[in-house]
Amino acid sequence: MKSSRPSFRSYLPPAESSFPSRAEVNRVCEAALLPGELVVSETSNVRKCIATDTSAHDLSGTLLCTNFKISFITKDVTPFRRGSVELALTTCAFNIPPFLHPVNDERKKRKVLGPNQRLKFKPTELIIYCKDFRIIRFRFDESVPESARKICLVIAHYSQPKDLQLLFGFAYAREKCQNSVNKVNGTDLELDGLQTSLFKAYSDWDREIKRTGASEWRVCSVNEHYATSTSLPEYFVVPSSLADEDLKQLVPSFNGDRIPMWCWHHWTGSSLVRMANIKPGPKLRKHNTRILKAIAQSHPDKSEVFKSDLDKSLPNISEVQAALMRLKQLCINDLFEETDEKWLSLLENTRWLEYIRLFLKHSAELAQWMYSENISVIIHEEEGRDLNCVIASIMQVMLDPHFRTILGFQSLIQKEWVVAGYRFLDRCNHLGDSEKHESPLFLLFLDCVWQLLQQFPAAFEFTETYLTVLYDSLRIPLFGTFLFNSPYQQMQQSQDFATNGNLHCEGKSVELPPVWDWFLQFTAKDLTLFNNPLYIGKSVTCVQNGTIKSFKRAKKNSSSSSIYSVYTMKNGKLSDQHDFFPRRNSLQRPSPDLMQLNESHDRNMERYFRDWYSKPLDLHGIILPHLSSAHTQLWKQCYLRWIPEAQITNGGFISAFHKISILADDIETLQQRVRQYWCDPCLTSFPDSYSHRMYFQAKDFSEVPGTLDCFSSSFPFSPVGNLCRRSILGTPLSKFLLTGAKTWPSTETLANDE
Repeated sequence: MKSSRPSFRSYLPPAESSFPSRAEVNRVCEAALLPGELVVSETSNVRKCIATDTSAHDLSGTLLCTNFKISFITKDVTPFRRGSVELALTTCAFNIPPFLHPVNDERKKRKVLGPNQRLKFKPTELIIYCKDFRIIRFRFDESVPESARKICLVIAHYSQPKDLQLLFGFAYAREKCQNSVNKVNGTDLELDGLQTSLFKAYSDWDREIKRTGASEWRVCSVNEHYATSTSLPEYFVVPSSLADEDLKQLVPSFNGDRIPMWCWHHWTGSSLVRMANIKPGPKLRKHNTRILKAIAQSHPDKSEVFKSDLDKSLPNISEVQAALMRLKQLCINDLFEETDEKWLSLLENTRWLEYIRLFLKHSAELAQWMYSENISVIIHEEEGRDLNCVIASIMQVMLDPHFRTILGFQSLIQKEWVVAGYRFLDRCNHLGDSEKHESPLFLLFLDCVWQLLQQFPAAFEFTETYLTVLYDSLRIPLFGTFLFNSPYQQMQQSQDFATNGNLHCEGKSVELPPVWDWFLQFTAKDLTLFNNPLYIGKSVTCVQNGTIKSFKRAKKNSSSSSIYSVYTMKNGKLSDQHDFFPRRNSLQRPSPDLMQLNESHDRNMERYFRDWYSKPLDLHGIILPHLSSAHTQLWKQCYLRWIPEAQITNGGFISAFHKISILADDIETLQQRVRQYWCDPCLTSFPDSYSHRMYFQAKDFSEVPGTLDCFSSSFPFSPVGNLCRRSILGTPLSKFLLTGAKTWPSTETLANDE
């Protein structure tokens, strides 16, 4: 992580800079602060480094630290800014920076600063290594030394609070509760008349059962008020043949009291179920048979049950975490100093892309069993709260086009991650308690979805910018969606906070805003970047050779051998056909017959995928990914967006996105005019309520000064004109409205906001 420094040292006094007055700083802070946000420290005469190898383009201003973020306020106009905007804010929300490095050049000291630690030397520089792969540097050469040391300590303190209720989301919720405005309640979050199901109420699950046609399943309330399990939601779906009394008897037999929970139902009758492992004991086989029989009976044909142990077939959470750390080291260290071949080899050695392929491959194989073999699938692991979340979500994205829409995808995350008890608090290490429990499984899931989006761009309503912003939002300590280990913990902490603070809130608990309330972060114009111009909705028909085609795949019945466990109903009894997969780290070598069966399975799966790829694609049916190394790419917008050397100036994917968006907007405009013509021939203008869905709009195309010279492939997360090594000028899109920051000129120029 060493970087070269210029050997030249100037002995001339620094040029005089015009710093904002205290009144100007206060005025800006008042406009930018959120409810419950307070300025706790500030330091003037700070220089924000634009590049590490030169100070020619540094910005001078004031560094502020609040209980939510750090903000840099400057009146300097950057050499890349084309407008006359006088004030720019560079912000970074807490929970994003994991490492703070105060540096003293004279003593050649560097320290990793944590909360409640002392800083014995006076820092001349502060380096912040963010979890979004960003590096931010501030220089204190012209600042008061004691003030610089104080703000370093304050940033370290507020970036890693030791108590959950000290996260900013609670201060925000307190202020909202006291003012009783814009309070979010109920079971659904409404956005422009549409709803994201939060799966916190009985009706949410009942609606999902009816949507998928799972007539042999029911919503149970055995966990109402978290009476049986504190890691499961209050309501979930189970086989209709299991009564509540049966479930109460089965609960103690499962790890973490996590009894099987229904995920999804295919129209052919097969279902996807997730569960924790059954505790070893005399009742293990009996309870396992009881559950499997109930799931088999829920199938219209009473067919087999396919069971997959994810602990045996996928890398564990520690291995995934280690892969991400290797990837981060590769991305934040000196890039592209060696040949491209060597860098790509180092990338492959991180094993991150290998794990992406493994998760996609396993999900695709299980999806094939449900789709082609018409068999219900059970996925299970030790506690059912980590790998289950990833595989269940990827499978449903592959199988159900509803989850490839924005609202459907958000509902999927609520169902399979938030209410299902994924440990966001521990896995994201929001409090900095211990790194041994940290694991980026949610990022891995988003990366898998991104791979599918790259291969099937017309099948998804959202863009990669939406996925990147969703990853950024994971680290913002404002939204309650990703702050807790379970719904029970969220309820308990919210009630305790309201009680201890004497807050009179509806429901006796404060409500932290959900991340799906995107208007807390973005303007309506920013939100159009989420819309994929290539997406083909259900109302769109495909035309070939002048005739309308409906691309439906014929049902395929392949006779592949299973490397997992397949249970079959025979004469009302459940029999285990085979269990071929050896346990991880097992010293027992597979028998020759077992190896032949596994090879036969692999050949049959390859044949199935080959046949599937040879048929016309149904965008509203199942999608299966290409799994070769050539088809698995690095998600550059997420991992390399702050690195100038990795960007394509005047081009990249954004150039195609720009052209396609204009074309899509032009088509939508024409369709709107046709509809208006048939409704009222005299109506020639658009109503005021009409708004374009695309960020780049055809009606503004003639007004754009230049075309591709305004942005690079890093759009919309960093501006253009990064001339120097390790430029860190960029401000992420996901902080614009949330922190009161102005958009960068690349966005302002192309948006043509009125």
